[in-house]
Formats: sequence, structure tokens, C-alpha cells
Amino acid sequence: MQPGLNLNHLDFLLQGAVWTLALSLMAFLGGGLAGFGVALGRISASLLIRGAVGFYVQLVQGTPLLVLLFLTYFGLPTIGVEVPPLLAAGASLTIYVSAYLGEIWRGCLEAVPKPQWEAAECLALSRPQRLFKVILPQAVRIATPPTVGFMVQIIKNTSLASVVGFVELARAGQIINNSIFQPFAIYMVIAVLYFAMCYPISLLSRRLERRTGFMPRLKPALA
Repeated sequence: MQPGLNLNHLDFLLQGAVWTLALSLMAFLGGGLAGFGVALGRISASLLIRGAVGFYVQLVQGTPLLVLLFLTYFGLPTIGVEVPPLLAAGASLTIYVSAYLGEIWRGCLEAVPKPQWEAAECLALSRPQRLFKVILPQAVRIATPPTVGFMVQIIKNTSLASVVGFVELARAGQIINNSIFQPFAIYMVIAVLYFAMCYPISLLSRRLERRTGFMPRLKPALA
């Protein structure tokens, strides 16, 4: 008779959930820093920089995250660079997140009305001063809801890190299932844990959309 799901298994799944959050945070911080550079590059006055950064974005967005993981974990050792699973997963997710957050933030910067740029230019501010003192504070308000919402995608995409042997929530469930062979019960628990991590962020994103005024409100029908 096969042993059933017990508290030790649940504890192991919770540990996997903690590593999922840690990996998500690593990807968000690293990808956020790189993504800010991507966003600035996409609106650069230099055609060469815009072209190079645009090519990077298209390349990353056109490559599945799974392929990035394989290239990092299995590809780099072929040229003599050994990469542990955590670093491989973190680096791959950082690259992936940087391209998508960069495009989100680029759109938010360009969403600031053009007269704001022109007014800052009339004040004889340099381009960096216009960007950081006038445009960026307004763009942050626009960017906050979609950025928070994208964090849900980061958390869910960490499940792909299991393919390189990193023990996050999905990999922890796979290990347990290989020992007790109860996939329905195990993956139901995993689904609940992912929901518990993602749903509060989704609620926060919608609340921020309402507070910042970037979510259309339904008007009552006229009688």
C-alpha cells in the first residue's frame, strides 16, 4: 500500500513555495534593473541604441523561456562555464523579465502626454533632467498597475525552473509524486499554493488600476 500525502510532504511543498517566491523576487529585482535600462534605450535619442535594444527585446520575446533555461544551464557548460540551478534559473528569468518589463515601461514613458516633454524642454532642461524630473514621476503612476500585475506572470513562470533541477514548488511536487504516486492530490495542493501567492497580487493590481484612474469604470445604464 502506497503511503499517502502527509504533513512532511506539505512542509516540503511549502519550502518549495518559499523558493518560488525567492526566485520570483530575484527575477523581478534583476529584471527590473535591466528592464529600466531597456526602457531608456528604447526611447533613446540615438538610433543605434534604439535599434540594438529593440533587437534585444524582439530576440528575447521571440525565444521561449524554456529555451533560455536550457541555453543557460546546459549550453554554458559546453564552453566551460558551470552554472548551478539557482543561478541558471535566476539569470534566465532576469533576461526574460527585463525584455517584458522594459517594453511595459517604455510604453508608460511614451504614454506621458507630449506637451509635458515640450514644456520641460521650454524650461531649458537637459534630456536627463526632463526624463527624471518631469516625465519619470508621471510614468511611474501609469506603470505601477501593469508592473504589479506582471509579477503574477513571474511567479507562474518560475515553475519552468524545474527543468534544470531547481527545487521550487512545481519540482517539489514532482519529487513527492514520484514517491507516493498521487498526482491529483499533490497538484491540487500545488494549485492552491500558486493561487494563494498570485491572487493577492492580482487584487492589488486591480486596486492600483482603480486608484490611479487607468481602469475603466462601468457606468450604470440610463433608465
